[in-house]
Amino acid sequence: MLRRAPFALIALCFGSAPRAPKPPTETLLLRSPTVSATNVAFVYANDLWVAPRAGGEARRLTVHPGRETNPYFSPDGKWIAFTGEYDGNADVYVVSVDGGDPRRLTYHPGVDVVEGWTPDGRAVLFTSTRLSHSFYDRLFTVPVEGGFEEPLPLPMAERGAYSADAGRIAYNPIRSLWTEDTWRHYRGGQEPFLWMPFRTTTRTTPGRCGSATSSTSYPTGTAR
Repeated sequence: MLRRAPFALIALCFGSAPRAPKPPTETLLLRSPTVSATNVAFVYANDLWVAPRAGGEARRLTVHPGRETNPYFSPDGKWIAFTGEYDGNADVYVVSVDGGDPRRLTYHPGVDVVEGWTPDGRAVLFTSTRLSHSFYDRLFTVPVEGGFEEPLPLPMAERGAYSADAGRIAYNPIRSLWTEDTWRHYRGGQEPFLWMPFRTTTRTTPGRCGSATSSTSYPTGTAR
């Protein structure tokens, strides 16, 4: 009888029903938040979602199999610009905060990454390697109503944000200081330099205002 007890215990353990997984208490992996006066938009499971700032149910804005990244609200909060990887390429799109079909703004075969808006809300700011003769990106604007892209008068830029009056722009000339192209100039940190051009009567002159040791070297939102 005692010999049979261990076998009965093993059978009981393996024969018991598995426990159901505990449901998560909150949604995880929400990325790339952008905020307007009334809403918060974010990326979840490679789609765009929007929710009221005061709290409430989130609404899904995109359902395309491709990935959406880098959402940014327009200054009036009515539109969201984002980078959509549709049809095998990454381009600039806009979608209404109320929903609807995204509208494509760029058609270049290179990668176009949304970085924000112009302060008047008439154009989307993005980076692209178009017009570059090397690996670096440049900043461009494209009209929301459609049209040709316009390059900013900067030789190279990876991220950028306009001042409220659109008179200046803060930007990173390179995305990272620790790459195969820049490691020889390593200065003790991995944050990229933050630059802000100073306007003159004849040209725009870059002025450096951040260093590799700074912890706030990314231009986000509106430069001041």
